[in-house]
Amino acid sequence: MSQITDQILASYEQVGGINHIDGVNLPSKTAIAALAQDLLRLLFPGFFSDKPVHTSDLRRETENRLAMMMSKMEDEIYKSLEYSNPEGLSRKEFAGSARQLTLECINQIPRIRELLQTDTEAAFAGDPAALSKEEVIVAYPFMEAIAVQRMAHELFLRHIPLLPRIMTEWAHARTGIDLHPGATIGTHFFIDHGTGTVVGETCQIGNHVKMYHGVTLGAKSTSDVEALRGRKRHPTIEEEVTIYPGATILGGDTVIGAGSTIGGNVFLTTSVPPHSLVIFEGVTTKVMKKQRQPAAANDYEI
Repeated sequence: MSQITDQILASYEQVGGINHIDGVNLPSKTAIAALAQDLLRLLFPGFFSDKPVHTSDLRRETENRLAMMMSKMEDEIYKSLEYSNPEGLSRKEFAGSARQLTLECINQIPRIRELLQTDTEAAFAGDPAALSKEEVIVAYPFMEAIAVQRMAHELFLRHIPLLPRIMTEWAHARTGIDLHPGATIGTHFFIDHGTGTVVGETCQIGNHVKMYHGVTLGAKSTSDVEALRGRKRHPTIEEEVTIYPGATILGGDTVIGAGSTIGGNVFLTTSVPPHSLVIFEGVTTKVMKKQRQPAAANDYEI
């Protein structure tokens, strides 16, 4: 045992790039998982709890859940700020900032719920296999992924490091849906099935967008990482676009025009005009003008 310990300690000295020793306390993945679960219970009362929630107990339950969530969030924001510490702040200043940022994010919950209601409506309206909105919320992995992403996005907008990404990666591990907290996502969003779908950091997604499993909204290249960091490198998807399974759309300058349909397995690195139908034909991608109204584009079920 002593010999193995010596070898491991020697590795710590020689391979230091994956150590975090004598540094500040990093955000806890375990605590953030619990935070995300508390968030789901607040956003969807009665759906993610072990017991029924009654109107007579709703205020007490909400206050208790909110207090637990705020305490956890404040702790993890504090650790995230201490980790980055770009301005050399004191512990007291960290504590004040963590408290203020927590309150700002928590105040977004009513607005996030309004967005999630539109996502639920889009899922129910967009999937004939859904028997009720309750089934959508309690059973569809997409709902967990988008709920966590919408709160993590609020943290991301406030330049809180680590925490928002850990939150969305927790949801990614649970659902198979990878939604970066930096992505801007409009109302009535729905990913059917969802497994393997990736939405990159600088994606901008408009209202009423429907996607399927295996879709990638990514960057054209990551060969020069430092030059790309912080720049728009993921596509823009305008309103009322449908993207079918396996499609790959890359590039920060790529815009998918409103009302378009992107067929399965299409590979795109250039923009397409509004109301386009893009299909994979043989070994090439073909862009055509739609022959019917955009509302009729979603004409088959996966």
